[in-house]
Parts: sequence; structure tokens; C-alpha cells
Amino acid sequence: MFLFYFSITLAICSSALYHFSAKSVPSNINFAISLLVTYAVAIGITLVIALLFPADNGFASELKNLNWASFLLAVAVVGIEFGFLLVYRSGWNLGVAAVLTNVLASLILVPVAIFVFKDKLSWVNITGILVCFAGLVMLNWKR
Repeated sequence: MFLFYFSITLAICSSALYHFSAKSVPSNINFAISLLVTYAVAIGITLVIALLFPADNGFASELKNLNWASFLLAVAVVGIEFGFLLVYRSGWNLGVAAVLTNVLASLILVPVAIFVFKDKLSWVNITGILVCFAGLVMLNWKR
């Protein structure tokens, strides 16, 4: 049960830290340099994690078991990082941009969850999706 709560807490806190940090990157810094430093630090942290939690079958064996998903994940991560640097530099509000992108991405993933992963939706889930749509309208409502 610890992993269940720890994992979602880590994801939530990291997401909030991510958006705060992305919004705080100086606008006069080159995008590529900022991302290079970000990924260099991320590689260092990941290496420490890999040393703390070594692969059962060895590093080379684990590399052989990788599939296309790890490579596509890398493309997605770079797209997210670069996209949010552009979003915040172009003047989006921190709260609106983060909520808008997360809600829209979640709504895009609903059909994927249903048709690819065979997830089931309850009436409560469907109601939540409708509330998300209402929230998007409210977020973008012109005053």
C-alpha cells in the first residue's frame, strides 16, 4: 500500500515542481542549453537511482528487453519540456497552462484507455470527464 500512495504523491509533487521550474527558467536562456542542463542533471539522478536499485538480470540484459515505448517516451519527454518552455515564455499563466494541458491530454487518452488497454469507465468516471469539459470552458471563459 505504501507504493500506491508514495508513487502518486511523488508524481503530483514532481509535476508541481516541474511547472514551477519551467515557468522560472529565464526567458533570455537558449532553449537547447536549458534542456541540455536539465537532461544532464536527470542522467546523473537516474544513474544514482540505477545504482541504488540495480537490475536483477544485469544492465545489458535489461537493455535487450527494451521496446519502442522507451524511445517514444524520450520523444514525448523532449516535446513536453520544449513545449512548456515555449508555453510559459509566450505568456501563459502557470495554473491555466498546467491544468489545460493535463486535462486535455487526459481527455485524449480516454479513448486510448478504452480501446487499446481495455479500461472500463463507470458513470462516476463519465461524470468526471464531463466536469473536466466544463472546467476547460470555465478556464477559457473571457471575462
